[in-house]
Parts: sequence; structure tokens; C-alpha cells
Amino acid sequence: MVEHLPEYIDPLALADKHRQFKGVLPLSKMARMQDVLLHKDGEVTFELKFGKDGKYAVVTGMVEADLVLQCQCCMGPIPWSVRDSVSLAVVASIDEANLLPDSYEPLLLEQGKIPLSDIVQEELLLAVPTIPQHEQCEVSVAKDNKPKPEVSGRPNPFAVLAKLKK
Repeated sequence: MVEHLPEYIDPLALADKHRQFKGVLPLSKMARMQDVLLHKDGEVTFELKFGKDGKYAVVTGMVEADLVLQCQCCMGPIPWSVRDSVSLAVVASIDEANLLPDSYEPLLLEQGKIPLSDIVQEELLLAVPTIPQHEQCEVSVAKDNKPKPEVSGRPNPFAVLAKLKK
């Protein structure tokens, strides 16, 4: 295992050497996570093992983080724990990705080296809901219970259609 985490890695070379990295990365350094997080402080703990599975170069391991997301309904904080396993196979094209076994997600490698943090960041982004929202958000419950305002003095434009339907 390596003491110092490199900024850029070559997954194919690391897979040939069966290397592994274990460490902690600050959330504040992950640019694509910033729009998702309510609180930008915190860290991601990860362990990535590079190796071979048949003809595929693979990356396995785990990522762990305690995130604070923003509810898109009430704009309040949502604590979100991520404890996910990583199971990636390095591919050079979408066609190769379509041939992967179901146990692996594709890691598209367009150039020889990629940032190590990109692998960790991508796994976090996949673990976060597209639209974070509390299960029982007080604002959405309040909206559902409000009576619908009635507009008086204006004829309903769809009244004619209701008559035709009868």
C-alpha cells in the first residue's frame, strides 16, 4: 500500500501491478459534489484495489462518507450516509462497456491517466439521490393539506368540455 496518494493514476498499469490505495479525501476538493452538498466540509474514506479479472482490469473496494444534502422541498439539511462498494472494470469504449459482466460498472478510460479523486467522486455521486428530499417533509405535507383556492367571478374555460363529455 502507498503512503502518499497520487493525484493522477493509470488504472491499467496499477491493475497489472495489483496495487491498492487507502485514504481520506476532503469533500471540499471535489468540484462536482459541491452542487449536491449543503455542508461542504467533511471527508470521504476510501479503499481501492486494482487488479485483473480475466481479461478485464478492475477496480474494487469501498467508499464511505457522511454527507449533508439539501432537501429540494424545504431546503433543510438531510444527513446521508454513504457506505458503498466499488466494482468497476476499465474499458476504452461504450461498446466494451456493453460487454461487461453485470457485476461490474464501466470505468471509461479515454486517456492513460485519470485523477484518483474522480473515481471516488463518481461513486459518491451515484450514491446520492437525484432529487434529495425528506421522506416526510413538513413543507410538502403542508402544501398537500392546503385548500385549493377557488377563483370566483371567472368562468371555467373547461366547462364547455365537461358538458361535451356528458
